[in-house]
Amino acid sequence: MAAAVVRYGIVGVGMMGREHLHNLAHLAGELQREQSVRVRVTCLADPHPESLLLGLRLAAELGLPAPQMYGNSIQSLAVPQILRLLMIDCHRELLNSGLCDAVVVSSPNMTHCEILMDILGFTRPHHVLVEKPLCTTVQDCKKVIEAAKQRPDILVQVGLEYRYMPPVAKLIDIVKSGTLGHVRMVAIREHRFPFLVKVNNWNRFNCNSGGTLVEKCCHFFDLLRLFADANPVRVMASGAIDVNHKDEVYDGKVPDIIDNAYVIVEFDNGCRGMLDLCMFAEGSKNEQEISVVGDIGKGEAFVPESIVRVGKRAGGRDGVETVNADDDRIKYQGLHHGSSYLEHLNFLSAIRDQGACSPTINLDDGLLSVAIGVAGQLSIEKGRFVTIDEVL
Repeated sequence: MAAAVVRYGIVGVGMMGREHLHNLAHLAGELQREQSVRVRVTCLADPHPESLLLGLRLAAELGLPAPQMYGNSIQSLAVPQILRLLMIDCHRELLNSGLCDAVVVSSPNMTHCEILMDILGFTRPHHVLVEKPLCTTVQDCKKVIEAAKQRPDILVQVGLEYRYMPPVAKLIDIVKSGTLGHVRMVAIREHRFPFLVKVNNWNRFNCNSGGTLVEKCCHFFDLLRLFADANPVRVMASGAIDVNHKDEVYDGKVPDIIDNAYVIVEFDNGCRGMLDLCMFAEGSKNEQEISVVGDIGKGEAFVPESIVRVGKRAGGRDGVETVNADDDRIKYQGLHHGSSYLEHLNFLSAIRDQGACSPTINLDDGLLSVAIGVAGQLSIEKGRFVTIDEVL
C-alpha cells in the first residue's frame, strides 16, 4: 500500500519561508525512510521576484522535486519565466492550482489576515500553519477566528514554535508535573541582536508589524500564559527606541519600532509575568533566559545553551540540579534550535489525525499572544496599566 502524500504550498518565500522549506525537506527525508507518509512541497508563492528565485534555488539545492507555481510546472530557475508568473496574484492562484493540501503562511505580518481569510473562504479545504503573529491587530485575529469557526474541515496552527525549543519544552513539563508547586512568578529575558533586514524593510514600522511587542514578543507572551496556566488581566509596559534604526530613513519615514522594553503581565489566578527585552545586546551568552518560580521551587531554561536548572526551596542553592535539554526527534536545528522542525511534526500529526487531534497551538493562543502585545504597546503610549478587556 502506497504511503499517503501531504502536499505543501508556501506563501511568502523570504527568510522564514525558506526556513520552512529547509524543515520540510528534512521532514520529507526522514518520513521517506519511515515509509509512513510522504511530504512534498508542490508550490511556492511570493510577489517579490528575488525571494521567489531564492526559494526555487533552495528547493533545487535541497533535492526537492521541482515545485510548481500557479498550476504551471517550473522546470528551471529561468528568471524570465519567474517574472512572467509573478504578474498574477500569487496566493489565490496557489489555492486555485489544486496542488496543495496544506499551506504555510510566512508572508509579512500585515498580509496574514487577507491571506487567511482567502484560505478559509476557499471551497476546497487547505490546512494552515501561519507564522506568528496571527495578525497585527486584535480585530483581525477575531475576524479570522470567526471565519475558522465556519470551517471545521480546516486545521489552523499558529507558529508560536518557541514552545517546542527543547529547554523550554522541558521546563514546561517540569512546571506541569507540579515539581515547582503553585506558580507565582514567571520572568523571561530576551537579550539579542536587532531586527534583521526584510523585504522592502516592512518590519521597520508598527503599521506593518503590529509593533515590536506584537511582532517579536508574542512568542514570550504565549509562554507567560502557558507557564502561568492562566489568562491575562492587565499589562504595564515601558519601552522606547534608544539605539537601533535611529539613523535609518525609508521613503522619508524613520522607523518607529521600539528596541527595548519591560513588560509586566498580571494573570487572573494571581500569577505575575515579566518580559525583559533588549535588542542591542549581542554580547550575551544566552539569547533567552526563562525563570519560573512556584511556592515549592524554581526552574530555569537557557537558550541556546540548552540547559535547564531546577531547585527546591528546601534544598537551597546546593540542591539545584542542571540537566541538558535535547530532543532526538530534531533532524534540523535551523534558526530556532530545532523548534520549527518539531512544529512541523506536530502540524503533520494533526493533519494525519484528520481533526481528531487539534493543533497544539490554536487560534485562541494566537489571539491572546497578540492581545498582550497590543496592550503593551498601548501601555507604553499611554503611560499606564492597560486591561486586556480594553483591547479585546
